[in-house]
Amino acid sequence: MASQPAISTQMLSRRFGATLAVDQLTLDVAPGEIFGLLGHNGAGKTTTIRLLNGVLTPSAGSARVLGFDPAHQGPALRRHTGVLTETPALDERLTGRENLTLYGRLYGLAAADLEARVTQLLATFGLSERADERAGSYSKGMKQRLALARTLVHDPVMLFLDEPSAGLDPLAARQVHQLILELSRTGHRTIVLCTHNLAEAEQLCQRVAVLEQGRLVALGAPAELARNLWRGLRLEIELDAAPTWAVPPGWHDRPGLSEVGWADGVLRLRVSDREMIPELVAELVSQGRRIYRITPCQPTLEDVYFALHGQRAAPDR
Repeated sequence: MASQPAISTQMLSRRFGATLAVDQLTLDVAPGEIFGLLGHNGAGKTTTIRLLNGVLTPSAGSARVLGFDPAHQGPALRRHTGVLTETPALDERLTGRENLTLYGRLYGLAAADLEARVTQLLATFGLSERADERAGSYSKGMKQRLALARTLVHDPVMLFLDEPSAGLDPLAARQVHQLILELSRTGHRTIVLCTHNLAEAEQLCQRVAVLEQGRLVALGAPAELARNLWRGLRLEIELDAAPTWAVPPGWHDRPGLSEVGWADGVLRLRVSDREMIPELVAELVSQGRRIYRITPCQPTLEDVYFALHGQRAAPDR
């Protein structure tokens, strides 16, 4: 028998006055999945997280999270979930150890277990050496790791991470990504990643939901969305240096070609149909160009995301 979804929403909506922040959201999230909520600021991601944790009640529709009804069983549900807000909101006057201990007490952890739990989390997140220094002295990356550790004090089975790498340098962001993957693999946790960082979502998420003005506009695995929603194929063609021209005459305006450009010995373009490729290669050879490499570039989640928003912005025909 198939397991029940960790999250299931049916026509879930939330209105703030005249603004519909979440509009008839229907989706399921599987147990153990890393699931992405994507969208611009104001798309409804944070409101969705609040609804799924019972912090807000829906204006219409329903949700089940870990078998609980968030609208009526919020406190019971939150004993099993951990939420990382976009701003860590640590008490910077307290040490790292004190921050974790305080939250453990708020969650009602027994004193006999709390000290060992805090020590374990500090070690897991690479904070042991600075554990007894004030959090205000930590770098951004360390604060984010401490905030992640805080979400795990009560050992939740589901995590909601709102922009977990926002404002971090590339090294710190990579460390946070590795921690998220490790939390999923070792703890078999369901993780909902709320982000507008498309590269982050593509790297971490098995599936993503794209929100726009509170509505679900796409749902699926990044590769599946790319196949279904992205038209055409990008190519990179490495050529010999051209003494007088780089892009073949007429290619900028040629039907079926777009995004044609030349840089660093590589001709980059997008074709509407892969059947055009042999014709283009033959044309380059007939013009005496040496071809060293032809590389098709698969569409990314970023391509899909902007294609989706372009489609939504276009007038109905």
